Amino acid sequence: MTPAGLRALLDEVRDGRLDPADAHGQLLAALRAQPLEDLGFAKVDHHRPLRQGFPEVVLGLGKTPEQIAAIAQQIIARGHPLLVTRADEAAWSAVRARAADALYHPVARAITVPRDVPPGHGTIVLVSAGTSDVPVAEEAAVTAELMGNRVERVYDVGVAGIHRVLRERTRLESARVIIVVAGMEGALPSVVAGMVSVPVVAVPTSVGYGASFGGIAALLGMLNSCANGVSVVNIDNGYGAGCVASMINHL
Repeated sequence: MTPAGLRALLDEVRDGRLDPADAHGQLLAALRAQPLEDLGFAKVDHHRPLRQGFPEVVLGLGKTPEQIAAIAQQIIARGHPLLVTRADEAAWSAVRARAADALYHPVARAITVPRDVPPGHGTIVLVSAGTSDVPVAEEAAVTAELMGNRVERVYDVGVAGIHRVLRERTRLESARVIIVVAGMEGALPSVVAGMVSVPVVAVPTSVGYGASFGGIAALLGMLNSCANGVSVVNIDNGYGAGCVASMINHL
């Protein structure tokens, strides 16, 4: 039973549309339900929505298309939304054979099956420094949108042309939380955080020349931000940023 399903059950009891004894039976059945599905190669965690408010997310790396499809089928069968990250079109084809409404987001490299989820309270504004950072930014955007959030994109506004981000001040100030994705020296989150009074989730990317060390320079720059309210996820972790921003926006 999902959190939304539990709330609906309680609402039915409150409104007199469901007998308390029947509700008690449904709750017992939910508690006795198998907490995981052992597929041999994977154990699908069906109780994660009860603990964290969102079902298990599938990392596509290292899995065959059929393995991804088998896990996806178990998640969808429980009525949950599906998110597969770092997936290719072969995996999408395998998932779509079991779920015709599965969508593929080629830039984000993600597979989704949307379902009804509780909406966020405000807007997540997603900012990228350069066009090369957009794949990571789109992973964050797809994640946040699937989790019930309204997302606005502000792309290619890096510090090499600082006027580009300054002209977006009104949109930035309207956000409830901001995700900033940048590579190279990773300076953009400090600039944005110095302009607003809301949390900023910084995402370093592996974009950059040799001395950027595959995103380590951006990561260290963001960790050393002098602006208040900046939190940092790992290199290229758009999914993680989308999750953190969604949690904040649902508070």
